[in-house]
Amino acid sequence: MINTQVATREMFLADLVNQCGKLEVANSESSAYGLQDLRDAATEYVLAASFPTVRDEEWRFTDLSPVLQVPFHVPQSNQSSVKLTDIIMPVKNRDDLPLRLVFVNGFYAPDLSTGNLPDFYVGNLSKVPEKYRSRITDVLSKHKQQTEVFTALNTAGLVDAAVVFVPANMSIDLPIHLLFLTAPGASGTMCQPHCLIIAEAGSNITVVEDYATIGNVPAFTNAVTDVVVGENATVNHVRLQREGLDVVHVGKSAIEQARNSRYTCHAISLGGKISRHNLEVFQRGEGTETTLNGLTVAFGEQLADTHSLIDFNHPHGTSRQLHKCIVGNKARAVFNGKVFVRKAAQLTDAGQLSRNLLLSPRARVDTKPQLEIVADNVKCSHGATVSQLEDDELFYLQSRGLDLERSRYLLIDAFAAEMLNQLPIVGVAKMLSTCMAIQE
Repeated sequence: MINTQVATREMFLADLVNQCGKLEVANSESSAYGLQDLRDAATEYVLAASFPTVRDEEWRFTDLSPVLQVPFHVPQSNQSSVKLTDIIMPVKNRDDLPLRLVFVNGFYAPDLSTGNLPDFYVGNLSKVPEKYRSRITDVLSKHKQQTEVFTALNTAGLVDAAVVFVPANMSIDLPIHLLFLTAPGASGTMCQPHCLIIAEAGSNITVVEDYATIGNVPAFTNAVTDVVVGENATVNHVRLQREGLDVVHVGKSAIEQARNSRYTCHAISLGGKISRHNLEVFQRGEGTETTLNGLTVAFGEQLADTHSLIDFNHPHGTSRQLHKCIVGNKARAVFNGKVFVRKAAQLTDAGQLSRNLLLSPRARVDTKPQLEIVADNVKCSHGATVSQLEDDELFYLQSRGLDLERSRYLLIDAFAAEMLNQLPIVGVAKMLSTCMAIQE
């Protein structure tokens, strides 16, 4: 039985890699940026790697075996007939997100996207201006050394990407909306979006990275995002995962911060049957400021897993991380937050807190804040709490004339408000609050 399971896992990866190879042939214009060498190296890694199981320490709370039961296919071209009216936006007023870049099943959809502005670039990989290409090649080249099977699988099928490139000393006032849609076909669709966000020295941008689905057919999203924050640059990054409940979502966000840069991530996870987000921040210079805000909402039988890493390797770095989980019914949430403070990272100031709200006796959360400190002159703290709705608070609200359902919603909304109120776009916060009310 065990040998059969191993064979199934190996065949699953081999089949997807084979489909990625056909994707390269169908999209010959993707030969720039040294992509072929990247794909070859990634393919070799995937074929030699193992599909993660609960026996692996990094995956012990997240069982991906249901993925193996569906014959996923990788679309070879954009054959979707999605219209703008089919898309449920994360804001009520579309004018709140006027700059929009849309990918459907991993393919750029120009008809659904808005026009690009001349001073910076928001578009797909094949249309990047020549003056930015060498910088993008440098960023992509880092994927030649693979350490994780799903990131390698994404690279093995890399033929296009969403690109945001902001030149030095430029401040973009309007938020940039990157919308990645999965439009399932007759069988399970595998979508592998790749996103590049490059903010050069002294620049300032806000990006909303948004994952959604159309339809209820099983799908598998395997996403990778690279964010490069230049010296003294500021990036506000909203990552919103609101896919359907038949979707398996695996995402990787890799952030590099140069000297005196500021990076803030608001990672919101609402959808997916199984979801996993790996968020990794690497300090490449001193004086960096990192803020990680996370909110996971899971109901029914959802499984939502967040693994984060902040790696300090230079002095005078600061970080603040707050991750909240709201878990109801028979759902399960996982949080593992690592902070490495290496010997060179003296005078680091890092704080991490995991707060969790369980709404039913069968809901479960596994939380593990983790500090590893080698430097001897630092200020670091971490902690975790797990709680339920307080009976006396519910009683008080009901004594003021509210029914039980409304009382529960108000307390849940108050728990989430600390995270939602920090979002840089008010319209997104309002829409998310409404979504949580519907789920609960």
